[in-house]
Amino acid sequence: MAFHIVLVEPEIPANTGNIARTCAATGTHLHLVRPLGFNTDDKTLKRAGLDYWYAVQVHYHDSFDELKALYPEGRFFCASTRSSRPYTEYQFQDGDFFVFGKETKGLPQSILDEHPDTCLRVPMTDKVRSLNLSNSAAIVIYEAFRQIGFAGLE
Repeated sequence: MAFHIVLVEPEIPANTGNIARTCAATGTHLHLVRPLGFNTDDKTLKRAGLDYWYAVQVHYHDSFDELKALYPEGRFFCASTRSSRPYTEYQFQDGDFFVFGKETKGLPQSILDEHPDTCLRVPMTDKVRSLNLSNSAAIVIYEAFRQIGFAGLE
């Protein structure tokens, strides 16, 4: 098994490329939910992922519902600045999905409403609206790996 990072309608290719690099480093699956704000052959996307794309299992989905139908037993943790629970309050397990929304708007309210018990946030001061998407994804995925004793990572 492996962890999964889900990007719902990502807009900035460099963020997706950076997240892909994190996925390559951790063996995490990357799920991209359309529409994407860039072409997957975008030079910036490839540059941000460097030469690690061969090591990333990328899955494309036409909707979040389509993704969930493929993994009916999956646990979906939805990142949102609107959540009151920090990511450190959850006990993650191998196979969990970490869902992030588009850079400008976050996740749609409908997705957050579907997962009221698994919405999480990365704590920060009120001086900024949010962290960079790739930073948030890295923080959460490494916490998940910490909780399972970094199993599978050298």
